[in-house]
Amino acid sequence: MPLDQNLKPQLQDTMKIAIIGAGNMGGAIARGLAKGSIVRNEDISVSNPSRPKLDALEQAFPHIRTTQDNRECVKGADLVILAVKPWKVEEVILEIRDVLDYSKVAVASMAAGMGTEAVSRCLERNDGSTLPPVYYIIPNTAIAVQQSMTFISGARTNNAMDNALLDIFNELGCAMMIEERQMNAGMALASCGIAYAMRYIRAATEGGVELGMYAHEAQQIVAQTLKGAVSLLEANHSHPEAEIDKVTTPGGITIKGLNAMERNGFSNSVIEGLKASKK
Repeated sequence: MPLDQNLKPQLQDTMKIAIIGAGNMGGAIARGLAKGSIVRNEDISVSNPSRPKLDALEQAFPHIRTTQDNRECVKGADLVILAVKPWKVEEVILEIRDVLDYSKVAVASMAAGMGTEAVSRCLERNDGSTLPPVYYIIPNTAIAVQQSMTFISGARTNNAMDNALLDIFNELGCAMMIEERQMNAGMALASCGIAYAMRYIRAATEGGVELGMYAHEAQQIVAQTLKGAVSLLEANHSHPEAEIDKVTTPGGITIKGLNAMERNGFSNSVIEGLKASKK
């Protein structure tokens, strides 16, 4: 059952988090949490079928608890994060559900397509226990450097729990509560969007080489330029076109470049790519 609103300070101070899966995403979350200030390292447990990834975590953060036993990992946890492939979610839940305390635990799926309804079905027990709160959480790979765009939706939750999760994932970048029906759109914009941004950087770097720059210099220039563009939007709370207007003078090189990109389908390609990602 949902936790009482008055438990928010306890969640922040003593929350125990179990992460099942130490792959790219699970390992990145464990590292991000360990670097943060909200959850103590000794309150982070991570399980994985093989030892090498767990050993790497232990070497970097000796106080994190690691195990190859999923059931051991989740004992006493307030939040269980399933950072496994979608086809492994049901198998893992069936393995651990009888050791979960449904009166205090929340379960979060990070597997694309395994939302709150699917996870809730897997959590149903024969004893008729009231189902715990369930979250569907989708970060992107920038969580490894604490710069993720993370989307969160939930079922049977309350504001205290939602805010606790927002606090945790805001330390790992930027987190947003959305309706679950919007999750596919969020994944297209942010999860797939990482790849699209990288593709722009690659293309712009190649263009820079053609213009006479060395490849490593061009990539540095493009990456810093993107950082600057993002910083301007965040600092000024402006629309992108307002910032574009500042650098497009009549008959100037910027407007010529923008128009050439549009003639070659720049905006339409981006929009069509996003729409294809959402299908």
